[in-house]
Amino acid sequence: MSRTRGVLGCLGILVVVSAPAIGQQPTPAMAETPAMPATPAVAAMPASPADGHTVHVTAPHVVAGKVMGPYHHYCKVLSPEPVIECLCYLSSDPNARLEQVEYILGKSITRTGAVTLANWNKNWHDHKQEIATGRVQVLDMPPDKAKEVADLVSTTDGIIFHLWPHDAKAPSGNVIIAQSVGHVNLNQADFKKGAEEKPPAPKSEK
Repeated sequence: MSRTRGVLGCLGILVVVSAPAIGQQPTPAMAETPAMPATPAVAAMPASPADGHTVHVTAPHVVAGKVMGPYHHYCKVLSPEPVIECLCYLSSDPNARLEQVEYILGKSITRTGAVTLANWNKNWHDHKQEIATGRVQVLDMPPDKAKEVADLVSTTDGIIFHLWPHDAKAPSGNVIIAQSVGHVNLNQADFKKGAEEKPPAPKSEK
């Protein structure tokens, strides 16, 4: 569906054109009524930060010690290191409630001073290790493109903020740091070694 059609559908716009009934002569009131101006084309909505969360990935998460999901991640690449943000839902239903946000950063950022080893072991996880478990699925694209996404994300670390427990009627204000299933703590040597992992070079279009 085009954005224009989507906007029209969402707003439920109904355009009614008045005209005399068949066999009815125009009345003076009708004659005096100014013609309805042509409906202008609906302008395209301006770009916003909400646009572009179109990479669809599923993976389970550990929340307060319990494996949950798989969560549907809708992700957007913000910069080439990469920095990626994902909006996480328990289903792909259009009205599903946002429950988590995952930030995904290149190891060139997280492992060169921005995150301490102690903080990383407690709150972060290695996507190369997680993808290797087979629990991460890239959806809605051809296998070769899905592999490109997986290869890029494997050079990153992630941190998951669990905002609204699925069985709660309202958020409590308590934010839980969720974790990947099978997370493995690192020693200092392995932590630093990960900083050498770089995003794959982009493939030229044929």
